Amino acid sequence: MYLWLVFIHSISAMVSIGPFFALIPMLKKLRASEGAVYEAYLDSFTFAVRLSKHAGHVLVFSGLLLMWLGDWPWNTPWIFGTFVVLFLSLFFMARAFSPTIRLLRKQEPNRTVLLNKLSRALYLYLTVLFIMLWLMIMKPLFW
Repeated sequence: MYLWLVFIHSISAMVSIGPFFALIPMLKKLRASEGAVYEAYLDSFTFAVRLSKHAGHVLVFSGLLLMWLGDWPWNTPWIFGTFVVLFLSLFFMARAFSPTIRLLRKQEPNRTVLLNKLSRALYLYLTVLFIMLWLMIMKPLFW
């Protein structure tokens, strides 16, 4: 059972990080697109964010099960650090993508500013995800 949970945890980590890499080249195309193509790119962006969010739910649940079955305490440095970063990233993700995508759908006149904001959010969120990934893989001992 434990090994299957590790597998599920690993797959959900890949699914929660992977879609964001498809969005990097899409940002450039989003800047140059119009009409139905523009809407399709925004739909793809929304789908990737939702997929990542739901995979993140599986990731957290499987991680909690792994902690329980593996008898890992909450105060283990890499677990505590991961949960701190995860908690902070939840606030970030809730405000970073969906409100900006909603404004882009309204065809706001400051499209370039909004796309720059979306681009910054994408790279910042990838950085946060990689910090959590580093904590989970390297398991550093901070104390």
